[in-house]
Order: sequence, then C-alpha cells, then structure tokens
Amino acid sequence: MNAELLLRFVLGCDRAYLFAHPERELTLEETARYDAVLAERSRAVPAQYITGHQEFWGMDFIVTPAVLIPRPETELLIEAVLQMRPEGAVRIVDVGTGSGCIALALAHELSEAEIHATDISIQALEIARANSARHQLEKRVQFHQADLLAGLEGPFDLIVSNPPYVGESEADQVQLEVRKFEPRTAVFAGTKGTEVIERLIPQAWEVLRAGGWLTMEISGTIAKPVSRLLEGWREVRIIPDLQSIPRVVVARKTAD
Repeated sequence: MNAELLLRFVLGCDRAYLFAHPERELTLEETARYDAVLAERSRAVPAQYITGHQEFWGMDFIVTPAVLIPRPETELLIEAVLQMRPEGAVRIVDVGTGSGCIALALAHELSEAEIHATDISIQALEIARANSARHQLEKRVQFHQADLLAGLEGPFDLIVSNPPYVGESEADQVQLEVRKFEPRTAVFAGTKGTEVIERLIPQAWEVLRAGGWLTMEISGTIAKPVSRLLEGWREVRIIPDLQSIPRVVVARKTAD
C-alpha cells in the first residue's frame, strides 16, 4: 500500500488512474523521483511526511514532521463529541491541536460552535492554520499558542484533546517511525505517560462550565490511572476502539 501511495504521489494521480493504465511506464525523471521517495520510506520516514498529506474524518490534511500524523483511532474523539449532541453556539477548545484535525473536523460538523485550538508549538500552529485555510474554516477556529489551557478564558462547554500519553518506559514498544520521526513532545509524556494529563485535568476543571465535558484520547496502559485522576468528576466513561483497547475517556464536571 505504501509503494502504491508513493507511486501515486510521484505521478500526481489517483488509484483509478493506475488501474486504468497498467501499461503506463515511468519516465527517467519519474523513476528517479520514485526511487528517492522509496529510499526515504526505507529509512522509516512515514509515508505521510513524504507526501505531506493524511486523511482524517474524510478531510485531507497537510502534515509535516512538526505535527503528529492524524490516526483513524482519533476519530473516536470526534464521534464521542458528536454523541453528546452539542447544539448552538457552544464553546469548544481543542488542546494540543497539532495539524488542527480535531478542531477542524468539529468545525466542519458543528456549524454554530465557537471553536478554539491551542498548541505550544509555533510550527504546529502554522500547519493548523494552513489546514484551516485549505478547508475554508479559518473564520471558524481561533488558534492560540499556549501550554495546554494557560491564558484561555472560560467558560467552555467542552474540552477535547489528544495529549501525549506514552511513557518513556514504553518507548521500545512504539513503532520505529513514530519514535524517530514524529514530534517527541506530541507522543511522550514523562516516565508514566500521564504527566501531561495530570496537568490538563485541573486546568480543564477551572475553565469548564458546570456540567461541561472533558474528552481525551488515552491508551490502555493509562486508563486506570486516568480514571483515578478524574475522581470528583461524574459520568466518567472509557470508550474502547475497534480492537477493544481503551481509547477515549469522557468526564463531566460536577455542578458548582
């Protein structure tokens, strides 16, 4: 699949074109370019960084090594938010937006929502803003350079985040291409994997309205510790992915 994807990238064509033209021969220039991208892939460079694109929620996103590559399991976050049926001018903030995929997917689905997105990385915010312009959603999402929720004024109705949640002790279990090429601060969170979430939860409590929701992507490794961190919240629920691995946690702020 990677070889086909990279071939389509080199030729600037879609899959249908490849199947419709099996006799198509590469020019010398195309062959050289294809060999070059295959060499990059053989070094474990993710195909998405080579092509500069990744699909998420049916939308095409620009990706560079400055941002985490959007993954299908993160779409569970979008599904969880939409199941809450937020209506009207609800205020939502996406913490650690990276490519902007979560914030922009929600902007696409929730036409009346006021959406904010934060990231500590200037480079990541540049990519997120470029993606918002590509999808003509630049007026729908306000981007902020911030460490998690620092400096943002509430109240918000909903906070959503795909924070770093892999512990350094788990590094050997992470794919080589992730360890080597994706932004380390977007993947790893201290020795336990919960360090960023430990900071995010109390910040979220401060800026959420009473009855507001916090929704985060997690892993099976930290599901129990995160549940303990959410003591005092209500309606705490863990949602598994298609492989039955705990993947999303939702929790509601109790009334003041």
